[in-house]
Amino acid sequence: MISMQDQKLLGLLRQNARASVTDLAKGLHVSRSTVQNRLAKLEAQGIIRGYTLQLGGEYAANQVEAHVSVKVHQKLTARTNAELEQITQVCQLFSVSGEYDLIAIVQAQSLEELSRVLDDIGNLNGVERTNSAVVLETRFRR
Repeated sequence: MISMQDQKLLGLLRQNARASVTDLAKGLHVSRSTVQNRLAKLEAQGIIRGYTLQLGGEYAANQVEAHVSVKVHQKLTARTNAELEQITQVCQLFSVSGEYDLIAIVQAQSLEELSRVLDDIGNLNGVERTNSAVVLETRFRR
């Protein structure tokens, strides 16, 4: 379990993973060394595994995203997962319960590219069927 101060630190990093230690310290009302020590501890514990890129501006505005539910032949699950990982437009893959086995989050630069990627996923060896939902608007993201 982590402290409330560590949870606040994680919240600040979710807002801006590139925030300086000085800015984080100001946001938490603690010293820079305290923030550095907390970051080192959270990284050592594996709570912070890395820092990510968040796209913005016109590039992000032009992105098309879809959530793709994937039904997989059970004996080919590992192979299908590996093949999905090789598709660069698949930015996240979740194993889920229910009618479908996986949910892939796909991001593309156009509807045409998205359509091609969806076809590629549907044609993978081991994929029984897919069901896609194109994201119309992102209300918020953390």
